[in-house]
Amino acid sequence: MDLKISGRVALVMGAGGGLGGAIARQFAAEGVQVALADVDEKALAATAAAIEAAGRRSMSRRWDLADLASIDQHVQEIERQLGPIDILVNNTGGPPPSPASGVESAEWARQFQAMVLSVIAITDRVLPGMRARKWGRVITSSSSGVIVPIPNLAMSNALRMSLVGWSKTLAREVAADNVTVNVIVPGRIATARIRFLDEARAKRENRPLEEVVKESVGSIPMARYGEPEEYADAVAFLASQRASYMTGGILRVDGGYVPSL
Repeated sequence: MDLKISGRVALVMGAGGGLGGAIARQFAAEGVQVALADVDEKALAATAAAIEAAGRRSMSRRWDLADLASIDQHVQEIERQLGPIDILVNNTGGPPPSPASGVESAEWARQFQAMVLSVIAITDRVLPGMRARKWGRVITSSSSGVIVPIPNLAMSNALRMSLVGWSKTLAREVAADNVTVNVIVPGRIATARIRFLDEARAKRENRPLEEVVKESVGSIPMARYGEPEEYADAVAFLASQRASYMTGGILRVDGGYVPSL
């Protein structure tokens, strides 16, 4: 299927991670010009190398999402090298595991700036151009915790949920300009983040990691963790011309993990 996005420009946040890297590689394979952003320069270089090895090109920016003052500079450089941004993938790292109570207010504020304010500010920076050109895609990668809150991930559940409400509201505001705004929700995808969470749970419950992983896999109807590439395929579809009538929604990629409708 031709997704009809070849030649478009995409900015992928968190492009050095498992999900962000897979999304960036998939866009590049579709002929999209990809700007990679991540705070981890080594991980960023690995994604860029994988794209180059596949015969495609990209550009990279070391980007600390908590630094809101740097947004305009980063976007200007991307626009200078690649052109106006057509597709924005808001993909942030997750906060540390935590209960709902007893977390310092300063930590809540720090995570809110990195995970929520950054997403809103970056989107606000690129959105006017999308609306003026009458084409754009804003895709925010979230967590299954926005549907069924995950124990001991209170900050993630709460902060990501705020972006769901923001996305739904924004979708109505920009729909007439042919700009779609969607949230995509991963279940348990085989990334370093999921490995970290499994290890943290095993340590917290004083159980073998293998037992925790087996139990986790057993809760998924498809009886396996997803692959980052499977998630990236769904993101690419949401970004495509084929999905032009899909906006204001939540798309799950979870192997049936979330039991609710």
